[in-house]
Amino acid sequence: MPWKQSEESRTWQKERVIQELRSQGKRMTKQRMVLLDVILSGKWNCCKEIYYEAAKRDAAIGMATVYRMVSTLEEIGVFSRCYRYSLPDRPCLEDRERDWPD
Repeated sequence: MPWKQSEESRTWQKERVIQELRSQGKRMTKQRMVLLDVILSGKWNCCKEIYYEAAKRDAAIGMATVYRMVSTLEEIGVFSRCYRYSLPDRPCLEDRERDWPD
């Protein structure tokens, strides 16, 4: 489920992420700025949804660009992936033995 965040918090967070990316030697291209805006909006559940929203804003953004940005944000500790394949009353498959009931 997407998360909510105030505009002030999002702006502060965006500035910190930009600063960290630059300190890592990354240029802040137009595509990275669009992706950062989409990601910080929190209105997505997966990379494909990030891509769809970003592509509306800049048709030059491709899926590879999204995955590279997500990977970069993971590397600097701003973002983490979550695997959501589980039943509501059971932990994720990775967290339990892969035994299926008969």
